Formats: sequence, C-alpha cells, structure tokens
Amino acid sequence: MNKISIRFFEDKKVRAVWDDKTSKWWFSVLDIVGVLRGDDDYEKNRNYWKYLKAKLKREKNQLGSSTTQFKFAAPDGKNRMANVFNYDGIIELAKNFPSKRANRFIEWFTFSEESVDEKSKSKAYALFDSFLLKTIETGTVKGLQQIHGYLFGGLYEFAGQIRTRNIAKGGFKFAQARFLPKTLKKIEKMPENTFDEIIDKYIEMNIAHPFMEGNGRSTRIWLDLILIKNLKMCVDWSLIGKKAYLSAMEKGVSNPGPLKALLKPVLTNKINDREMFMKGIDYSYYYEQEGNIITKP
Repeated sequence: MNKISIRFFEDKKVRAVWDDKTSKWWFSVLDIVGVLRGDDDYEKNRNYWKYLKAKLKREKNQLGSSTTQFKFAAPDGKNRMANVFNYDGIIELAKNFPSKRANRFIEWFTFSEESVDEKSKSKAYALFDSFLLKTIETGTVKGLQQIHGYLFGGLYEFAGQIRTRNIAKGGFKFAQARFLPKTLKKIEKMPENTFDEIIDKYIEMNIAHPFMEGNGRSTRIWLDLILIKNLKMCVDWSLIGKKAYLSAMEKGVSNPGPLKALLKPVLTNKINDREMFMKGIDYSYYYEQEGNIITKP
C-alpha cells in the first residue's frame, strides 16, 4: 500500500507518493506545475504540462519522456493515474520552468528535504506502522514525552525533556518553567471522558507548552490518541485550514468554544486508516510552518 504525503509551498499543496519498490518519494507533476504557475486550475495546469512536455521532447530533454505514473485524487474525487517525478526530476523540472517562482521553489524543496521538520515528519509517518504507537501512554505527561522523544530524537538534544526555560510565541507567554511540574500534574489529572473534557485538557496542555520546540506537532498526536481511546474517533486534520486552526487555538486560552466548534464536525471513526493518519501528520506540520518561539531566561 503506497503512502501519500502532502507538502505545502506558500500554502499550496504538493502531493507525493512513496514507492516501496524504488524506495523513493514521487511527486505530482501537476501539483508542481500549479505551484510554479501560481494557479489552482486543474485543467489549465494539465494543458500547460502537455505543452511543456512536448516542448521538452522537442529539445531532447529527458524530462519530456521520463515520467512515471501513480494514482492521485482528481478534482472529481476519483483516483486517476497521473505523471510523477522523483526528487531529481522535480529539481530539473523547476530549472526548466519559465517562472520567477522557480528559484524560490527549488530553495524550499531542496532545503525542506534536509530540515528538522522533514526528518521529524518522516519519523512521524513511521509511527503508524510501528509497535511504539501502541506502547505510548494515553493522556499522560509521560505519553506526551514519549511522542516528542520519538519525533525529535537525534534532531534536538532536548527531545522528550520538559523545558527548564521560559518561552513565548506571538507575544503570548506560555506557562513559566518553574511552575511546569505542578502544572503538568494538574493537567494529567483532568478528566477525558467526553469530547468537551478532552479538548479542555488539550487546550491546557497547549498553554503549558512543556517543550522548547515541537509542542504542537507532539500534542496533536497526543490529542488523537486520547480521542481514539475514549471516543473511538480522531480528527480529520485535512478538513481544517491553517488560519482557522491557529485562530481557534489563540482564542482557546480564554474561550474553548471556537476550537470545539472547529474540531467536533470533523471527527471521524477512521482510526485505523493509514492515509488518515498520514494526512493528519502533513497538516499538523503545516500548521507549524513559520512559527517563531522566543526563549527567555
């Protein structure tokens, strides 16, 4: 079963599929064309790719005839065979693309493959198929530390460790480090029998922000594991936009209503669905792009 991944370049989706036979990610050509053209119109992007492909063939560029095909969801919702390139092919395509966005895209694409986020996200993907997912304590501080340690082990020296310094983001100061042990004990004891109780607990853990970095990515997995255990449901994160989520989380400090209203309609019982899990990871990491944590003594 192929693994589908979604990357985001300037808030536009770039889909990829993992092929076990070649041990490579293959990226949707039409998604790349759309990103480089700055256009979401499926038909226009498909027609432009036909034109560019023919042009590359005339110029005897190998890209004109070296595409592979995998199935991706088309605008009508059906899975259809579509052209894909591997990492090297995408770089070559961008280099041959008449667009001012191409250089910016190449810089993003080459950097993202080696960034902490991408390496951590690869580890997050592997969680679904790992026995470790079933050994994580649900709803506890230790369980959250297990998740964080797995995602960022080898990437951050503080992976899985509760912070001892104060941090702030966007002018908001998270729980003071000296009070964290007591605060986390209180959060751990919060009930989690109903949807409202679970979200209240999630919001409090977000306010605590127990790690120096990687809190949101770890805590969203923590939240889903609580929902799965107690409600046999999880969140379909692909149905929640970045701005809507961040806005609801910001308001959640004083009013949990907006976040509950955002999450409840997108709960799903597809708790054993690998694609649902993978999409959740993709969107979770997307929410954190360009977030700045300020460290204080």
